[in-house]
Amino acid sequence: MSRHTKIVATLGPASSAPEVLERMVQAGIDVVRMNFSHGTAEDHKARADGIRAAATKFGRTVGILGDLQGPKIRVGKFDGNKITLAVGDNFILDAACMLGNQERVGLDYKDLPKDVVTGDILLLDDGRLKLEVLSVRGQEIHTRVLVGGELSNNKGINRQGGGLTAPALTAKDMDDIKTAAQIGVDFVAVSFPKSAADMYMARQLLRAAGSNAVLIAKIERVEAVANLEEILDASDGVMVARGDLAVEVGDASVPALQKKMIRLARDRNKLTITATQMMESMIHSPVPTRAEVSDVANAVLDGTDAVMLSAETAAGKYPVEVVESMARICVEAERSAEVTLDREFLDRVFTRIDQSIAMAAIWTAHHLKVKAIAALTQSGSTALWMSRINCGVPIYALTPDADAVARMALYREVYPLQMTQQHSDRDRLLAEAEQLLIDRGVVEKGDLIVLTIGEPIGTAGGTNTLKIVRVGEHQIL
Repeated sequence: MSRHTKIVATLGPASSAPEVLERMVQAGIDVVRMNFSHGTAEDHKARADGIRAAATKFGRTVGILGDLQGPKIRVGKFDGNKITLAVGDNFILDAACMLGNQERVGLDYKDLPKDVVTGDILLLDDGRLKLEVLSVRGQEIHTRVLVGGELSNNKGINRQGGGLTAPALTAKDMDDIKTAAQIGVDFVAVSFPKSAADMYMARQLLRAAGSNAVLIAKIERVEAVANLEEILDASDGVMVARGDLAVEVGDASVPALQKKMIRLARDRNKLTITATQMMESMIHSPVPTRAEVSDVANAVLDGTDAVMLSAETAAGKYPVEVVESMARICVEAERSAEVTLDREFLDRVFTRIDQSIAMAAIWTAHHLKVKAIAALTQSGSTALWMSRINCGVPIYALTPDADAVARMALYREVYPLQMTQQHSDRDRLLAEAEQLLIDRGVVEKGDLIVLTIGEPIGTAGGTNTLKIVRVGEHQIL
């Protein structure tokens, strides 16, 4: 409970066995990611069941994120699985080709020839290969190799500078949204959105499928950067998806964009996940590089809610060790983080009672040096608002709603706890909240805590009371 920044770990072949899942839960994962680009609905359901069993066994809250594939534009397959392209080679991307060879390869996105013109630069395999478009002839894109290398089956294609017209939600994504709803995921990440309209459509499909999952926009297109504020307003949070984003905007632009996204998201009370290659070397190595340590630490200092592991836990040799390493880095970075609470409050205007109570709670907790904040919340909104400003005091969010508990697993500096019962008697409810914190070892009798609650009790968005309590004053009836 000493770590504020949350850890998202991708599940895959390396992390599906029950004993590995249990060790990862003990190591500190807060949310697991299911990558719908790989595996079947049955695979995802089995993994969801496995992580829930592991979390229950160790008394921890672990949320589940379903990550939609989106319109990942890829080359097709080769006869022999791969080829090697040299600088100066002519090569054809052919939408009509069935099986590739040294001269041409097929495309899974058949409209790509309509999206490119002579002079465009195409980046393959996350930018490892670079092709210049010489001409477009019907379904064929004729190119010259500028940067060569090995090209194997199903590698991705990006256009330098963006501008591809593929829709954010494919037919597969629509099916996967239904699967996500059936599994009961807590978060859904939408890949390659270009505008707020993409996020509105995803939300409508989610709600129609019966899911109230939190909606995360993955920022990985040039167009998404240009429309960042409207996408934020249409989403519950963003993922700084640095892989495809770096290919489209240039890798040197990504660090500043990361900081901008996190800042804008926090200002709008939205969640942030920083992702891609954070501990990439630990796919094969038991220890991270110093650059990776700095990368994770900087994301923590930027204020991200969560840092994410991808192939490191899905397919790597050290899925448990990488979680342990990331957790240690987060804790050390948080110790050095400056608390700027007074500056954070300058020029802020609060228009809602519940938000004003949340802000008053963190101000009071920081200046009074209390042991903890206990936010009794129905939906989790109060805890979210509190978590947008670093006050240096842990926030324990107590709710009877199991779905809200899972959602709050991603909130920075928030530790969600489920109350077993809901009472209309305020004093009894507060006494039970105190006892739960004592039982968890969070506080001891005599400690000062700040409590927030809403009346009438049980109404979402109704937080209207702040109370400073010395633990042990209440008696459980």
